[in-house]
Amino acid sequence: MKMNPILSVAAAVIALGGASAVFAAGHEGGPEITGEGSCTYVQENMFAGPFDVCQEPVGAESCEQLGQTDDNANAVHADGACSLEGLVGTCDLGGSKVNYLSGDAGGLEIGCGFQGGDWIAAE
Repeated sequence: MKMNPILSVAAAVIALGGASAVFAAGHEGGPEITGEGSCTYVQENMFAGPFDVCQEPVGAESCEQLGQTDDNANAVHADGACSLEGLVGTCDLGGSKVNYLSGDAGGLEIGCGFQGGDWIAAE
């Protein structure tokens, strides 16, 4: 059976929108990000991930909450800035920056846009 091209495009848009929800989850209805330092964790939910990330600035309490949001795991707070070794790109959310250390840059850029962030490609 041949699939209608319009339905194929619609299905792709719906799937992409669902996958992008992972990026918005930590910021729309997620924990409030406050404090100083950085937080490394594995970002994941039912739509996308896992992605290794380091978010800054993030205080210890906010880091703990990030590690418990969705299926996120392994949250570790540090007093200093994120290590950017292996950086794929950064989603600048204004109040904080999520540095992606794994994942596909193209998909992450789209997800960043869904969160209202500005994507900064790794150099």
